[in-house]
Amino acid sequence: MKITDKITALSGVAAKRAALYNKLGIENVGDLIAHYPKDYIDYSETVKIADAPVNEQSVIKGFVTQKIPAARIRQGLVIYKVIVDDGSDSLTVVLYNNRFAYEALEKDKEYRLFGRVTGGFTRKEMNTPQIIPAEETRLIRPKYSLTEGLTAQMVITNMTEALRSVSEQIEEFIPDEIRQRYELCTEEYACRNIHFPESSHAAEISRRRLGFDELLMIQCAMGMMRAGRKEAAGCPMKMKDIAEFEASLPFELTGAQRKACREIFSDMCGQTPMNRLVQGDVGSGKTAVAAAACWLAAENGCQSALMAPTEILARQHYATLKSFLEPLGINVGCLTGSMTAKQKNEIKAQLLSGEINVITGTHALISESTEFKRLGLVITDEQHRFGVNQRKLFAMKGEKPHKLVMSATPIPRTLSLIIYGDLDISIINELPKGRQPVETYAVTGKLRSRALGFVKKELDAGRQGYIVCPMIEESDGAGELQAAKAYAERIAEGELKGYSIGLLHGKMLPAEKDAVMADFKDGKIQLLVSTTVIEVGVDVPNATVIMIESSDRFGLSQLHQLRGRVGRGKYKSSCILITDNATEETRARLRIMSSLHDGFAIAEEDLKIRGGGDFFGSRQSGLPPLKIADLYNDRELLGDTSQAAKELFAASPDLSEYPKLKEKALALLNENGSEGMN
Repeated sequence: MKITDKITALSGVAAKRAALYNKLGIENVGDLIAHYPKDYIDYSETVKIADAPVNEQSVIKGFVTQKIPAARIRQGLVIYKVIVDDGSDSLTVVLYNNRFAYEALEKDKEYRLFGRVTGGFTRKEMNTPQIIPAEETRLIRPKYSLTEGLTAQMVITNMTEALRSVSEQIEEFIPDEIRQRYELCTEEYACRNIHFPESSHAAEISRRRLGFDELLMIQCAMGMMRAGRKEAAGCPMKMKDIAEFEASLPFELTGAQRKACREIFSDMCGQTPMNRLVQGDVGSGKTAVAAAACWLAAENGCQSALMAPTEILARQHYATLKSFLEPLGINVGCLTGSMTAKQKNEIKAQLLSGEINVITGTHALISESTEFKRLGLVITDEQHRFGVNQRKLFAMKGEKPHKLVMSATPIPRTLSLIIYGDLDISIINELPKGRQPVETYAVTGKLRSRALGFVKKELDAGRQGYIVCPMIEESDGAGELQAAKAYAERIAEGELKGYSIGLLHGKMLPAEKDAVMADFKDGKIQLLVSTTVIEVGVDVPNATVIMIESSDRFGLSQLHQLRGRVGRGKYKSSCILITDNATEETRARLRIMSSLHDGFAIAEEDLKIRGGGDFFGSRQSGLPPLKIADLYNDRELLGDTSQAAKELFAASPDLSEYPKLKEKALALLNENGSEGMN
């Protein structure tokens, strides 16, 4: 048998079981070996039946004293029961539709059983436990992610055969000097002991080795992407003094903004295309930094394009860039899907002629008919909201243009090393003068009326506010729409009767959204009831209060983004987080929001709670799925792999001296798409 053979090469794996494995992404024998356990059952840690806590999982060891005849409850359901006794008490073991397991149990033989103990003081039960003979010597057993129809024992049986058959084919691809320096076990040992560990220590050193592999591969893939970007920039530029640009602004740049501008200018005047991320908290002034980059490009005879995920945000960027750049003689345009054909054609003609120096827009910027005279800088706002192909098409609009990524989603350093490992990073960690932290209060639904009273007080003072409706788990968004509509109607007839209330949701046409936002900015709408469509970028300085319903359903970083919709003007602002699910976990999460205002600190807590793979809630982040490494708990390991990757590239800039390592890194790039990993 070969490690590349289809999963059906294993005994007992016919088409039906293979289809179940395919659901888990397991196509061949190698995939099965890489299906690592999510946890282990340690059958050595037994408790007496009399001491087994009710409604908790335990391992007990006892003798089968009685086998009760099968009982057919109804068509398709047969129940088998056996009595197990360990001298302290007895336990009824219940098996459903499992004649094989029932018949395999021998009376007067001792077994170890793992499962949840139910019942009371006089009678205890364990339903569908996992069972092994008491004399079994391999007492640490794996627990796998399964799918309906695929049992743990099936996976264990197939895994045992796979490892026995192909263990000699498991290659060592990390150089010996790296393996020894970082005290790593061999690959073959790790693959065997991650599934069937000889001890708890063996399981841990195996997990460390395989986690090291996973993180090192990503670091090496990123390094290869960097090495492949040594081509000359398509639009070479000459340096300009940032003071010329700043002198035209109606405000003073912060120190962090100036530092980011210097880093960007240096990149744009280099020999190779810039590939930089500007990461800043809500309201830190990233758009002013982007405007400076557009100014430098225009001064060098090049065009700039900024792509935003929504029309609202694209138009907002248009208004902001226009105010910054047009006084300097730079023509700014906007191109969105909702424009008329005539409007689009006019804008596209001006882009092709070079009359427009800077363009903002949505996906319309990457349409086939959109052409530029000399595009030298492409800027993507909230890049993780775009698909891989969209970002690639955007960059292809120019000849090796400089690339700038803006993100208002603060990302922990550990995660940015993975997601943006091939980008240079500029962090704006300083808020403009006058920005006040938003006071945040977490309350239960019992105080909803009082919270609405607080909103009413702000509206009476001439301010405006938002209410974000609960997230509804509906694939088409219809549930959220109905919830938002019903909520707006209810408060319009109740606590907030007589106030001007607007409704904003993702099902509206772009022109409808723009009209509502325009009325809200102009003060015609006092309170905006919205779904999370307002999460990014909407800027209304007069809005001073935001109330978020069902706040327990949001990630911490998303709550921070929503909170950033207020506090953008000179008035003191507030955020009220409401939940009807006041569990201890929810209370702890919302306490974090009430006490922290730094988006980067909140992002660290969010990563701790949700893990790296779910940080954005979308594979569009480009983050390869991590099978065994944990980005929060393995931060030391991430540091080790970062250092190891630097050592490898220093010794061999294209990794050609490490062919097996290079092959795996290239495979990762091909699997995820080189454009998808940034």
